[in-house]
Amino acid sequence: MVRKLLEKNHPKKDFEIKVPLELMRQAEQQKRIWNIVLSSIAGISLLVGGVGIMNIMLATVTERTREIGIRRALGAKRKDITVQFLVETTVLAGTGGLIGVVVGIAMGTLVTMSSDIQTVFKVWAVLLSFGISVCIGIVFGLYPARRASLLDPIQALRHE
Repeated sequence: MVRKLLEKNHPKKDFEIKVPLELMRQAEQQKRIWNIVLSSIAGISLLVGGVGIMNIMLATVTERTREIGIRRALGAKRKDITVQFLVETTVLAGTGGLIGVVVGIAMGTLVTMSSDIQTVFKVWAVLLSFGISVCIGIVFGLYPARRASLLDPIQALRHE
């Protein structure tokens, strides 16, 4: 109603009306945009971290080809080799996730101590972050583990 009256009496449109509902909608839209941006950054970081883990494990498989050949020659099954490398990948990713959780909590605590901003740590969020870290390690560790398990024992023993 006010807008219609002002438009009728002020043809130059030298006014601006801000309704709290509009401000709330704008704030929600900005929040959605920031959530998309931050989620994209997190997704890219997870992808890069996963590729890094995969490269480390592929290098480990290459370095330990002879060890894998000896284990296979002594009777280790492909499943045993796969499990060995998946456990190593899980420990690697879990350690990285644990360091990330500790650094995140420390940074949040530092923000709380140095400003008036209160940070809240939810147990489910911490556990979810750690769980995603371990899952990324397992997913990106499957290929190197499978590759290690498929090595021919004779060829692996000849590898230098």
